[in-house]
Amino acid sequence: MIVFEVLSGELVDGLSRQAAEAGITDAAIVSLIGAADSFTVSTMPEGDALKDNITKYDLPGEMTGTGEIRNGLVHLHVVMGVEGDRAIAGHLHESVIGTHFARAYAIPTA
Repeated sequence: MIVFEVLSGELVDGLSRQAAEAGITDAAIVSLIGAADSFTVSTMPEGDALKDNITKYDLPGEMTGTGEIRNGLVHLHVVMGVEGDRAIAGHLHESVIGTHFARAYAIPTA
C-alpha cells in the first residue's frame, strides 16, 4: 500500500502528480480521508445517466471516499460532511486543500 498526502493545493492534481512520480498508473484508492476548504462534485440527473450536474461548494467539508487510478487518471467518489451535519456526495472534480490535509491510501493493481 502507498500513502499519498496533499497538504495544500488541488487534491486530484496532487494525487495525479504523486502517482506519476511513483510510477503508478493503475491502483485502487481504498480510503480517502481529510478536509477540504472548497470542493466541486457531480451527480447524474434522474432522467439521464450520461449527463452530470456539477456543483461547486465554497465551504469547508470533512472528506471520506474511495476511487481508482486508471491509466494514470485519478477518479474519486466522495462524501463531504458540511455544516449542519449534512452530507454532500458525488464524483469529485476538484478539492482545494489548505487548512487541513488529505491522504489517499492506494494499492497498485498493475
